[in-house]
Amino acid sequence: MAATISAKCCVVGGGPAGLMAGFLLARAGVETIVLEKHADFLRDFRGDTIHPSTLQLVFELGLLQEFLKLPHRKAFQLSAFLGDRKFVIADFRGLPTLCKFVAFMPQWDFLDFIAGEAKKLQNFRLLMQTAAEGLVEEHGRIVGVRATGPEGPLEIRADLTIAADGRTSRMRESAGLEVEDFGAPMDVLWFKLRREADDPEETFGRIAPGRMVAMIERGAYWQIGYVIPKGRAQALRGRRIDEFRHAIADCVPFLADRVEDLRDWEDVNLLTVQVDRLKNWSRPGLLCIGDAAHAMSPVGGVGVNLAIQDAVATANLLAEKLRDGTLTDADVGAVQKRREFPARTTQRLQLFIQNRVISNVLAADKPFDPPLALRLLDLFPVLRQIPARLVGLGVRPEHVNSSRG
Repeated sequence: MAATISAKCCVVGGGPAGLMAGFLLARAGVETIVLEKHADFLRDFRGDTIHPSTLQLVFELGLLQEFLKLPHRKAFQLSAFLGDRKFVIADFRGLPTLCKFVAFMPQWDFLDFIAGEAKKLQNFRLLMQTAAEGLVEEHGRIVGVRATGPEGPLEIRADLTIAADGRTSRMRESAGLEVEDFGAPMDVLWFKLRREADDPEETFGRIAPGRMVAMIERGAYWQIGYVIPKGRAQALRGRRIDEFRHAIADCVPFLADRVEDLRDWEDVNLLTVQVDRLKNWSRPGLLCIGDAAHAMSPVGGVGVNLAIQDAVATANLLAEKLRDGTLTDADVGAVQKRREFPARTTQRLQLFIQNRVISNVLAADKPFDPPLALRLLDLFPVLRQIPARLVGLGVRPEHVNSSRG
């Protein structure tokens, strides 16, 4: 027999969207349970960018001073190299935010911080090593979740279930929600290489004919994303790792003395890129947010930002009614009305860059001139404020309006 517990809200997924939603709802007086299937948050090669808009939210919660004590790297600009020529793409120093930079921080540190603050609230409960396996439905309404935890089967009954379990969401699949798939021309190979003292001190990208590399400076090492054409990973893995090492050194020459650190293909992780969006983010008793509602491309590194913005909007719109027991299906649907435009607009921009820029770079077999956009950003530095706002703030940034319960 499954044990049964209940709450006003059950959040499935302990990522940025799920933990932030759980924290804000509990802060507003809503009895909330968050389920996380792993024993900790220690997963490598997750999104490690904390955007200025997210830092502003942390400030609004009164937590910024403590948060910035965590180890992090500040990026006031984002740059790309085409050959030996550097182009500044975004400059965050003109943003109307308290923190005018992107903080690069391991996502597990961010999640540990939010979880630690949430655990101070009497309405918050985090169940680790508890995997949601399906939805509980009665008379056409979702009334909770079936899960398995350390002590066996568990049923969580809730007035509202929030699916924040990522781009491969079991909850949205269980709910039968229809997904629109917009495709992607590339995947990304993620790996680490050590960083030396005389290496560059910034996060940047490198572009060469047939190759694109993103490099995140993480103190003792570089976290590197090597962009490949969609579906090419299996063929690459069928070759010797030496060929891949050579390709890295050819694109980023200063790494040539350490590519041997990649011992074999086990040191390389595949991120399968997908861009999709639910037609309807909710059913009676269920709401999907973050990647469960709209899987984002890694272009711009904005997926974490969008997920957190969804969580804030969810708490702003639903917390009071959830707490008071007056929540309606129309109230839940208001979250999609609020957040669909930012998700749709961001995905359109990502798809444009994927299809018009990245595809052309990956298909190139000889040197090419800088794209017009890069030339304009170089000639007119003021234009760098446009990508800075799109990446750093996003479309329709949210602010914490849910009151403390």
